[in-house]
Amino acid sequence: MSSLTHADYLALRRFPALDGLRAIAAVLVVFFHYGGPDRLQGWAGVQMFFVLSGFLITTLMLREERRTGRISLSEFYLRRGFRILPVYFVILLVTVVASALAGTFLSNGIGPALPYFLSFTNEFAAASPYGQSWSLGIEQKFYLVWPLVAIALGTVVLRRRAGAAALGMLLALVVVNFTASHSNPGWPLHYFSILTGVLLAVALHSPRGFALLRPLTNRVAQVIVSIGFVAVHLSVKPIAGFLDGINGIPGHVLVIPVYALATAVLLTAMIAPGPATTFLSVKPMQFVGERSYSLYLVQTIAATVIAFFWPALSGLGQAVVVTALGLALASVLYATVEIPMINLGRRVITRQRAKAAVRSGVAQQGAPQAPAPQSAESSRLATIGQAQP
Repeated sequence: MSSLTHADYLALRRFPALDGLRAIAAVLVVFFHYGGPDRLQGWAGVQMFFVLSGFLITTLMLREERRTGRISLSEFYLRRGFRILPVYFVILLVTVVASALAGTFLSNGIGPALPYFLSFTNEFAAASPYGQSWSLGIEQKFYLVWPLVAIALGTVVLRRRAGAAALGMLLALVVVNFTASHSNPGWPLHYFSILTGVLLAVALHSPRGFALLRPLTNRVAQVIVSIGFVAVHLSVKPIAGFLDGINGIPGHVLVIPVYALATAVLLTAMIAPGPATTFLSVKPMQFVGERSYSLYLVQTIAATVIAFFWPALSGLGQAVVVTALGLALASVLYATVEIPMINLGRRVITRQRAKAAVRSGVAQQGAPQAPAPQSAESSRLATIGQAQP
């Protein structure tokens, strides 16, 4: 079976298997919190989210730069803001109001933790009904810093960006030794997971890096990698047990880099067509994957409702019912909050581009006439550059 070419990869407008991976990650997390089998170790689903996030964000940035010659920070932050903040604050508001009405605003931890949730330092907050949002604190700081770093490192030198990502991964490994006694000792390694996705995106964007990873992009390799990843996932607990206590660090922390690297290998295989990609792209997987963000945030509300009406439910049955209700609530949020706000963000960006185009046109009218392009090729490139959004 032939492997994907670099040109084929760059021509891909979306990665359909990623919806399925997001769906699996979200369900794993809900199962972990609400009665799913311990063998699944569903907490690792968050690390899958982190790797996917680093990969997708960096890939979009690199392709924007390749298409337009620059990365628009304002558009990046607007896209992220309209995508993430509305649902986040809606569910936070519901949690705060429900806690206040129930008289548990302080006792359940949401009150004391509120400053952390508003400042996106969630990973350092104590336990509360919105504790699952800790990962947003990690991701928001990544969204804030990485585009600035990528631009500062230059518009064409991929090696610098790859080096920065690798250095960040190494730094996360080092810093975790100094936070072993912290209440949340693993927080630096979450950036290892995100930067693993970043490094993968940079490698695949580069012809030389893609050539090294290309053998993973044929159908046979995809099947082998998928089976290997399932084996790694089911071995998370034994691996964590083996690593437990090294330098006084818990094993579930030390297993994070192993899982992140395994996810990167899986993700590389999933960019190409194949049986696993087909499975991850079916409509039910797409349905859950598109709602995975809301499902992840609304899980506590769903579990609270189930506990109120069905207090005796536990184990696998609880995991399934909480996931089903969470998905129903997530579908409402997806239709009424996520999609409208994403579309609003797109309209804001479109208006910004229109205003910039008008300002540019006015400036050009007052400037001296530019010389004609020196060749047909340079003329073609200029036309493409003007036509790109």
